[in-house]
Amino acid sequence: MILEFLAVIVAGFGGFGVTHLLHRLSKRTLPDWIVPVGAATGMLCMVIWLEYTWAGRFQAGLPDDVTVVSKNEQRIWYRPWTYMVPLTTRIAAVDNRVRQTNNINPDLVLTGIILKERWALTFGFQSLFDCATARRADLTEGTRLNEQGIPLAAEWYQLSPEDPYLIVACGGGTAYGGPREEGSDSGGRG
Repeated sequence: MILEFLAVIVAGFGGFGVTHLLHRLSKRTLPDWIVPVGAATGMLCMVIWLEYTWAGRFQAGLPDDVTVVSKNEQRIWYRPWTYMVPLTTRIAAVDNRVRQTNNINPDLVLTGIILKERWALTFGFQSLFDCATARRADLTEGTRLNEQGIPLAAEWYQLSPEDPYLIVACGGGTAYGGPREEGSDSGGRG
């Protein structure tokens, strides 16, 4: 955040310098107010650029095993340019680094979900996907799993078979739950 603040200040000085130079080169035929307007324009352009590129910069910093599946775009009245190009305000990603398949029921896949919003902390949690019935249950610290790796008293959400979360989560993974198979490198979860 401090770097973005400094970038806006530098852009303001840049806009000031360019318009001041133009004002002087025109032998002061340009109006005097063009210099502060140039500084403000430079700062505004930098703020707009930072707002539109934060999602791409965040996504570029993600490991290869983290797949962005959803972006929330908004049009905001006090940012009229967002009516031409909507602004991304939130990102959701599936963290394939923690994806595990149930040993007993391979249709159950445990994976991580990452939620990121502009100017907010990154939030992550685990979800259990039932790939056969296209549904999802979000897990909390208090969620308990039975011996088959199915959460007790979890709320299941029905998903569309084309849901991007379901498609990415059900793409593979390591084993969890139930008896550990010989030769398996994955840890059991139960």
